[in-house]
Amino acid sequence: MSESKPDNTQSESAKHPGALLYVVDDEPMLLELATVILEPEGYRVKTFRDPELALQTYTSALERPGILITDYAMHSMNGMELIEQFRRLEPRQKILLVSGTVGEEIFQNARARPDCFLAKPYQAAELMRAVSRLLQQ
Repeated sequence: MSESKPDNTQSESAKHPGALLYVVDDEPMLLELATVILEPEGYRVKTFRDPELALQTYTSALERPGILITDYAMHSMNGMELIEQFRRLEPRQKILLVSGTVGEEIFQNARARPDCFLAKPYQAAELMRAVSRLLQQ
């Protein structure tokens, strides 16, 4: 049996109760996983299987998300293309790119870059830490 370490993510997320997060991934199971991880921490999660729909929703939204979390490999548009579109609308939008197919090298020379990168598969605590850190910036 392994010893469990103290979990500080509860208190970190409490600093941003109810923050709205957009999660974009064309895999329904991964959208559900992100929701199961983040909603119990007090975040409001809006999921999108279609990057175009996420962009349309963002454009007309009265409330913008605290963070956009997007996968890289999607069918209609990749995560870097989506990041570029979001940055055109709001240059200061906080963005977390997640991927199991590429690494951080994918955005090293890009015009529009994510604020944070998380490699898949990730642990729930890693996602919560990345979200909390981005919201505190």
